[in-house]
Amino acid sequence: MDNLTHSMVGALIGQAGLKRRTGLAMPALIIGANIPDVDATCVLLGEMQHLALRRGLTHGPLAMLVLPLLLAVGLWWFDRWQARRGTRPAARLPVRFGWLWMLSLIACLSHPAFDWLNSYGVRLLEPFDQRWFHGDILFIIDLWLWLGMGSAIWWSLRRERRGANWQRPARVAIAATLAYVGLNAGITWANERHAKLSAPYPLVAVANEVPVAFWRREMIIGAGDGRWLVAGQPVGVMPLGRCDLAAARRHDRAVDAFLFWSRAPVILRDGDVLLLGDARFAAGMSRDRFSVPLPAGTCRGTG
Repeated sequence: MDNLTHSMVGALIGQAGLKRRTGLAMPALIIGANIPDVDATCVLLGEMQHLALRRGLTHGPLAMLVLPLLLAVGLWWFDRWQARRGTRPAARLPVRFGWLWMLSLIACLSHPAFDWLNSYGVRLLEPFDQRWFHGDILFIIDLWLWLGMGSAIWWSLRRERRGANWQRPARVAIAATLAYVGLNAGITWANERHAKLSAPYPLVAVANEVPVAFWRREMIIGAGDGRWLVAGQPVGVMPLGRCDLAAARRHDRAVDAFLFWSRAPVILRDGDVLLLGDARFAAGMSRDRFSVPLPAGTCRGTG
């Protein structure tokens, strides 16, 4: 999910009452909910290498052990540093390292859990297993989550300033968010089941989420050979079997990185150039970002 959503998840957890457990709880929750995205810096290695490395190691089990601990140590040190300089806010609660680490861990775990919800997916077991896990449940930027969680945070903070029960709005929002995720999971399950039980009886069915209209899905179906139907329209100019992708991977690092990342590889054409794309992003403005030119001679019968 986008980083605003991750931040609001951390803030809601805090406003549900956990921010009273220790000083610097809210920074631990909000930073912790975003810190697995430190792998975004991999863009410096190039666009395709960035794709291959994103949502992998920093979202896996080793990172879930290391990142919360580093964050807790950093915040604990920051509190001590402010105390030595005489700049520590008097209203800040005492910092309890155990709670600081626990809240950092909860926040960090929320990040891959929410990333799993969309069709982009996450490598939950990296580096032990490089499989993608994906729920195909929510679009990566969900307007309704923004409105619901944002309103609840505002309401909770407003009630806190007035001395009222400020935890309740956040707790209601957490329950509503889980119900919303469950509703969308049911929509996805029904669409994918219907697609697999209907002609042409595909082996693969992806109920791709769409922005705003959470009740709709863009169905991507295929036989596993690189030819796909996206929203009923054929995508792909030839089967993957007509292309020596193994050789292309050996000779082109970008192709290798793209195939490592891709969940639904497809051969596309742009004029006289063949592209390796992904059926999830084969149409619209995202096509250029999620495709890479194939070396000449990779595919047979391209004249």
